[in-house]
Amino acid sequence: MRNMSKTKKEAPGIKRKVIIPIAIFALLFLGIGVGMGYFKKNLYTVMKVPDFELTDQNNKKITNKDMLGKVYLVEFFFSRCPTICPVMNRNMRFIEDEINSPEFGIISISIDPENDTPAALKEHAKSVGAKSPDWHFLTGNRDYIGKLADQFNIYIGDQEDDSESLNHSGMIALVDQEGNIRCRYNKENMPILYYSGLNYEDPEGKTPKLNGKYHPDREILIEDIKKLLK
Repeated sequence: MRNMSKTKKEAPGIKRKVIIPIAIFALLFLGIGVGMGYFKKNLYTVMKVPDFELTDQNNKKITNKDMLGKVYLVEFFFSRCPTICPVMNRNMRFIEDEINSPEFGIISISIDPENDTPAALKEHAKSVGAKSPDWHFLTGNRDYIGKLADQFNIYIGDQEDDSESLNHSGMIALVDQEGNIRCRYNKENMPILYYSGLNYEDPEGKTPKLNGKYHPDREILIEDIKKLLK
């Protein structure tokens, strides 16, 4: 009888020993879930935007300091580009309309400053249909622009190589109000660093196509710009 009595008294303790590990595992899973939510809702800080000073289509000097307080995008392009630049500019134009905020801007830096003078860029801005006074099409010294692209870690071709000099990436940097380059996390919770300004033939954004009907990064850029503007 004593043994039975002792066993009965110990039973609640045994239950507690079972319940505590279950509670710990539940908290761990909850923490993982919260962490996943954090990665989905918050944006990664890549680095400070490089300092820049270039001339826009209105012959005005524009620097990174002029853009403080605004969320903005940075792309490298050139106005005579027959392939990806028109696609990128159209996607920028779409984003401009969707955001429609005085707190949002775009920086489009020409890699062909010899031809993209302020006057040429002013005509280009009109042809693109740029509306915002904070969409700056910038030009300047080609060496300087090449080094700036390196600082952004966005590829443009070597100007000394005639076959390469006007090649460039279709990637776009997203910059917040404090001058930090930001990005979202992918499905594996890794920062994507930059966004694509291209169109694709598939909704997953795996196969670029100039007249592709899908532009997944354009959609997520709009979402992330709105996050930063809140």
